[in-house]
Amino acid sequence: MRQQLDLIKDQAYALEEQLIKWRRHFHQYPELSFQESQTSDYIVEVLESLNVFTIERGIAKHGIIATITKGSGPVIGIRADMDALPITEQNDLPYTSAYPGVMHACGHDAHMAILLGVAVLVASDYQTENFRGTVKLIFQPAEEDTDIDGKTGAPYFIEAGLTKQVDAFLALHMCPWQRTGSIQVNKGASMANVDNFCLTIMGKGGHGGYPHESKDPIWMLGFVLQGLYGVISRKIDPLEVGTISVGKVSGGQNPNIIPDTVKIIGTIRSYSDKVRKQLIKEIDQVAQLVYSFEGDYQFEIESGEPVLDNNDQLIDMIENAGLSLFPGMEISHAPYGMGGEDFGHFTKEIPGAMFFLGCAQSEETKHSLHASDFMLDEAALSIGTGIIKATIDSYFREYYTTERLLNENC
Repeated sequence: MRQQLDLIKDQAYALEEQLIKWRRHFHQYPELSFQESQTSDYIVEVLESLNVFTIERGIAKHGIIATITKGSGPVIGIRADMDALPITEQNDLPYTSAYPGVMHACGHDAHMAILLGVAVLVASDYQTENFRGTVKLIFQPAEEDTDIDGKTGAPYFIEAGLTKQVDAFLALHMCPWQRTGSIQVNKGASMANVDNFCLTIMGKGGHGGYPHESKDPIWMLGFVLQGLYGVISRKIDPLEVGTISVGKVSGGQNPNIIPDTVKIIGTIRSYSDKVRKQLIKEIDQVAQLVYSFEGDYQFEIESGEPVLDNNDQLIDMIENAGLSLFPGMEISHAPYGMGGEDFGHFTKEIPGAMFFLGCAQSEETKHSLHASDFMLDEAALSIGTGIIKATIDSYFREYYTTERLLNENC
């Protein structure tokens, strides 16, 4: 096994120049959610050059599933997201985004490059006797945004039957708050359920000089906002994870006119279905305060990503793969935050796990995700490629070991 691990490590490092080339191409030519046509064409060109993958296209418009299989055995899926963000890049680099207002500011360019690297390593392994089973490489559009039907990319792959064809999923995410050469892992709930809400307070408008003749929704707004911000501190178990944030309040146009309505738009984040349902219920109850002031309300919920639920055994495999390839690797054990990740759609259906790959060159070069100056240390690309390939091997090895023991005991 040590010999195979050393081979993976050597192959991953040998790919570094190519990984950087791929990543910089994706970075220079970013495309927004559901618009990743050129990105898709480029990926398919690389995959076809390997001459071992069966390629499906067109899922979620520009999605790709590349399958390689030999004999019977388990099926593992590896997912990379493809879309960029509507952000104007502030970096001055030879490969800075060529498209104003569009940028890979969340590391998806690196995710795609790493998955292409995994494709090369799997294709090489396929030529040997070591390979048995099926690997599906999933290049997924639209992780960041929804379409007119309110869906990101992952649900379309599920509707196409992918989760019925795969036994387990793996994914990674770039982690600019961890140093290159480290990873962050977590078992169970690791990123949040996401629900956005729109609460419209309805009153009766009037002249600002005669407020007693109106039912002022802005006056009602003050009580509702206090109620919303009190939900977390007084209604939710302190041992649970959840939050409500208001992102926009709008109403009225003129200084002397009291409006008929005021809108509150915000987001709800949670780590369990129990808290998810409770937060929605609590917002609805807070909104009922307006009845005391002769007002009314409308409450709308847009349900987003489910919680990212990391499978314990797969996380152990990822952690062991990292330590086996890179002894002394720093590993942090903590949830990844209150952000949403549509990979959670997959982990809701079948076992899956995502790890965060450190990509900060130093303490001074740490960046935030979704920032206009987001940068990553490209030395992390080979590390991520190696860890995923070693985890695939570990998954197959455990499956066949279990199968052999079962046969021996029959």
